[in-house]
Amino acid sequence: MAVKIRLLRMGKIRNPQYRIVIADSRTKRDGRAIEFVGIYQPKEDPSVIEVKSDRVQYWLSVGAQPSEAVQRLLEKTGDWQKFKGLPAPEPLKVAPERVDRKAAYEAEAKAAAGLAEAPTKPAKKAPKAEAAPKTEAAPKADAPKTEEQAGAGSGEQG
Repeated sequence: MAVKIRLLRMGKIRNPQYRIVIADSRTKRDGRAIEFVGIYQPKEDPSVIEVKSDRVQYWLSVGAQPSEAVQRLLEKTGDWQKFKGLPAPEPLKVAPERVDRKAAYEAEAKAAAGLAEAPTKPAKKAPKAEAAPKTEAAPKADAPKTEEQAGAGSGEQG
């Protein structure tokens, strides 16, 4: 029985997520797997690659052949170099730890409450700008008169 280490596609349309599996080479891509040994999520930033190193080393030692894509992933994690006896690659880029939103909110609330209790200086009143005298523009001689102006000028009452 020829055994392969390959990717089993999971996820949604346009959002691929893969499991790294040990499977018989004659099974379908998403068919029955012998063992699940890791995950790969290429759409994350940085890509998530988790591999059970001890299980991969075991399967490589008993003759399982990785697919090209899985071999590239194993090279990034250092498992392929470990199997071949080569020097280890540089460490992978690790995503920064996410800040706990609830803790951050509580810290902000405490800081705001501390500021609210502290005495504040009274704000100076801004000087009010004096209103400019309004001047009405004289109606233009060329401008047509509105109905009210036309009615008032002719002396007709409605």
